[in-house]
Amino acid sequence: MIHSLAKAVQIVAIGGTASSSGYYLLCLWSAKRFERERKAECEASDARSQSAQSLPPVSMLKPLKGSDREIYESFRSHCLQDYPEYEIIFGVNDPDDPAIESVKQVQAEFPGSRIRLVVCSRILGANVKVSNLAQMLTEARYDHFIVNDSDIRVAPDYLRRVTAPLADSRVGMVTCLYRGVAAQTLGSRLEALGISTEFCPSVLVARQVEGGIRFGLGSTLAFRRAELERIGGFLSFVDYLADDYELGKRIAALGFDVKLSAVVVETYLPSYSTREFFAHQFRWARGVRDSRAGGYLGLALTFGLTWALLALVLSGAAPWACGALGLTLVLRLAVAFAVGSVILQDRQVLKSVWLIPLRDLIAVAVWVASLAGHTVTWRGDNFHLKDGKLTRIPR
Repeated sequence: MIHSLAKAVQIVAIGGTASSSGYYLLCLWSAKRFERERKAECEASDARSQSAQSLPPVSMLKPLKGSDREIYESFRSHCLQDYPEYEIIFGVNDPDDPAIESVKQVQAEFPGSRIRLVVCSRILGANVKVSNLAQMLTEARYDHFIVNDSDIRVAPDYLRRVTAPLADSRVGMVTCLYRGVAAQTLGSRLEALGISTEFCPSVLVARQVEGGIRFGLGSTLAFRRAELERIGGFLSFVDYLADDYELGKRIAALGFDVKLSAVVVETYLPSYSTREFFAHQFRWARGVRDSRAGGYLGLALTFGLTWALLALVLSGAAPWACGALGLTLVLRLAVAFAVGSVILQDRQVLKSVWLIPLRDLIAVAVWVASLAGHTVTWRGDNFHLKDGKLTRIPR
């Protein structure tokens, strides 16, 4: 009986190893396609920039809560845009939020720029970030918006490149890949490694397999007022955890394209402790699980190193299993290099490559544990999550 069970598990492990290898090859193909399209887009953009072009004025909305690492430099990068007309609206719920000091700093450094701070006194739903956005929207002057997270840092041509696709009436949203800039803690380094070598490859695969993406990433959400109003505004998803996903999904459901920009931005990760790292991983995992249940279950077919190690153990380190593990490792590292180093230009990937086996084992553990749980922690608050919606847990 035990022998039969071990044999069955070994067969599953072999299947998982094979499916993961196929997935890694798909990641490489998707990365190659994206890089080729990105080069073509950049060349076309350069050609357009030589001609006189009317660029729409843009309202940048940045909801805040708490102070992030290097937050001032991240804010400052948004004030250095090579763009004719735009405004930046920061929003906080707490009038004593520590991020306000950094907002005042950039206001003082750039007195000629339209930089405003809005204290969003009302809580309109469980997702305070979206609640703030709904209140910030009333202060926005323009009909083109960019929303991005408080810890995002951008290049001076960011606005030009991200808003350009919206000139096409078929495009309803533009979003961006991102790379994590890790702090010195192990948790921060593992988080950055996961972004560059797990999450972003999965986005590129979804884009290729599904014929485009139908969701947004919080690193950048560029869209028009008209489409936002058609989906019911920010209040239509004010109780959802994955607000970036919901916004993109709802605009795509109107029949518009969601464009993955050639731009890659940076997110400055906190100095996560082990506990904070796992809390963030569970929040992210359970958010994806509720948003894309089928895709989340399908992640089991991508845990290549875990399946290959299991097959190695159950086979008694048979030569074929050693070869399968070696091939799986080579493909896994190839994906890390192709997406992390080439597409995202993440200089930390090669330095942290030795952590990939640990990162992958943690990903499996988080995936298993997140299948049953419904509690998430976000910016110090605890919530119950059901069908993507949040309910605040009283302290």
